[in-house]
This record gives sequence, C-alpha cells and structure tokens, in this order.
Amino acid sequence: MPRGVGHRQQRIACSSMLAMALMLSGCDRSQTGPAQNTVQRDTVSVTTTLVASRALSTEIEAVGTARANESVDVTSKSSNIVTAVRFDEGDFVKRGQVLVELDSAEARAAVAEAEATMADSESQFNRSRELFAQKALSISQLDQIEATLKANRARANAANARLSDTVIRAGFDGRTGFRRVSIGGLVSPGAVITTLDDTSTIKLDFTVPETYFYLLKTGLPITAQSAGLPNRPFEGKVTNIDSRIDPATRSVTVRAEIPNRDGALRPGMFMTVLLQGAVAQTLLVPEAAIVPEQGRAYVFVIDGNVAARREVKVGRRRVGEVEIVTGLKEGDRIVVDGTQNLRDGSRVSESTPPAEAPVSS
Repeated sequence: MPRGVGHRQQRIACSSMLAMALMLSGCDRSQTGPAQNTVQRDTVSVTTTLVASRALSTEIEAVGTARANESVDVTSKSSNIVTAVRFDEGDFVKRGQVLVELDSAEARAAVAEAEATMADSESQFNRSRELFAQKALSISQLDQIEATLKANRARANAANARLSDTVIRAGFDGRTGFRRVSIGGLVSPGAVITTLDDTSTIKLDFTVPETYFYLLKTGLPITAQSAGLPNRPFEGKVTNIDSRIDPATRSVTVRAEIPNRDGALRPGMFMTVLLQGAVAQTLLVPEAAIVPEQGRAYVFVIDGNVAARREVKVGRRRVGEVEIVTGLKEGDRIVVDGTQNLRDGSRVSESTPPAEAPVSS
C-alpha cells in the first residue's frame, strides 16, 4: 500500500472517533442539563416575615360644616320705630347688653294706665275685705272684686312686658353680625335686626358609615381642617352621637366640639374631619405579601420549605400594611418578596431580613 494512502486512512479514522466522542458528549449534556434546571426551577428564593399582632387605631375620614355653639337671629317682637342702635357690626357683646332701643312712649303710657287701674283695684279690694268682716258685703261680691284685681294686675304685667320689649338685649355672650336697621326705621315683628353667634366653641356635625358605629363613643379625639385655613389643624373631641341611623344613607350623625378661643373658625366653614377610633390589637402584614386575584386576596404561607397559597380577608389599610381579618394566625410565616415566582406547593429557600421586622404602632 502506498504511504500516502495509509496516512489518509489514519486521518479519517481519527476524525470518525472524534466525531463519535463529540456526539456522546452532547448526548450526555442533553440528558443531565434539564434535570439540573428542573431542580433549580423547583426551588424559589423568597423573603419571609412572621405574622404579628399589633395595635391599630381606626382612622375615619369625613366632612362637615362648622356651626356656632349658640346662634340666633336678633328680632323685634312688635312693630315699632328704632330710636337707638347700641352696637357696631362685629362687636363682641355680653349677655344682657342693650343692642337696640325702640320707641317706648306708647308702651310707657300703657304701663302708667295699667298700674293706676291696678292700684285702684287694690284699694277697692282692701275696703271690701273690711266690709266683709263687718258682714256688710257678701262672699260672692268680695270674690268678684278680687277677680277684678287679679285681672288688672295681669294687664299691668303685660304692659310692663311690652315696655321691656322696646329694649332688645343680647341673649348670650357672642359676636354680632351685620346691622340691618337704622335709627328712625320701622321694624316689623320677626324682622332680623342682626345675628348673634357664640363662637367660643365650634360644633362640627359629620356623618360616619354605620359599619364604624361600634367604634364610636363620646370623648374620641378628632382633627379638623379647613381649606380657608391651610396647614392649621384644629383639635376637638366627639361630644354626641345621634340616637338614630339614617336608613337612606346607612350612616350616623356625629357631633364634635372644637375650642375656638382666637375666633379663627367661623360658622358655615366646610371642614374635613379625621376621627381617631379606638385602638385594638389586630394582625398586620406587609402590603407586598398580598396577592390579588379576581377580586380575592391570597398570601403564601411557608410550612417547612413549601409555600402554600392561602386565601385571606383583608380589612383596614395603612401605609405599607394591611389588616388581616381571617385566614392567618399570629406566628404564621408568610412570603413578602418573591410571590410572583410562586405557585401553590412550590419549594422555597427563605431569608428574613432584620430590617423588615414588624414595627409596633
């Protein structure tokens, strides 16, 4: 055999053996690779935390309108001419202070006449009693004279009351509104002369859904704010809760009182209210642990090194946390990071960063 031909056969044989080796190596990798990948896919790295019971106060948001502690329209009881105005718009007045005087000439004359008639009746009654004692007057005659005296006394009292009505006074300490009368003007019965508001305390009425009714009680603190006074919160407390729930709105009216010593708040102001409800122990979990799906909420609970998907009912929320009403118990370990890679029954390797330990309220 020629030497060149032998060399070519050796090279062909070596090439065949190398190709066979590469094929076997490829087969080996194709058989072992997927198994290794399957193991890697079955174990998911997650971060977990323990479910803990912590204090949570309910915060209820509402809106209401400010009202004066006491508020009236100052009016006249009779039709008369204004003779004096004793206040200026916006004045702070004391209870009993004179605000307006009306023409009293006719009322004074009526009082004088009624009192004279009453005095005459008293004299006649005194003489009649002496005559009755002397048996010169019958009991029925004495009774008639006494009845006349009582009637004249009543007329005198009524005349004095009408005279008193010509002086209009403040019914309580407060601030006057716009003046709506002038000296010489005629006022009619019921016509508004001015308004009077006691704003030392502001009453704030607002409605709360009946689902929170069990949390309500007098003395609960509130914080209120008005757009007209930005960045200034006003503190107060609940003083009364309506005895009825509105069947149309399913809400209850709550009244709070806010001290207003500097008079910053005015009746009629629209205010937002934050009501601090009672503090209670409840289960709180990080919001990242909740997996929403078709209107329901789930979490992954770790048992050993297996993640089990569990449905939960969520309640109140605060920044970064959610209340769990049902579905978990204190001490359960749940996944807070890595839920997107989990299915029910997934095997996990977990870590618990100390920085994410529960923070007490």
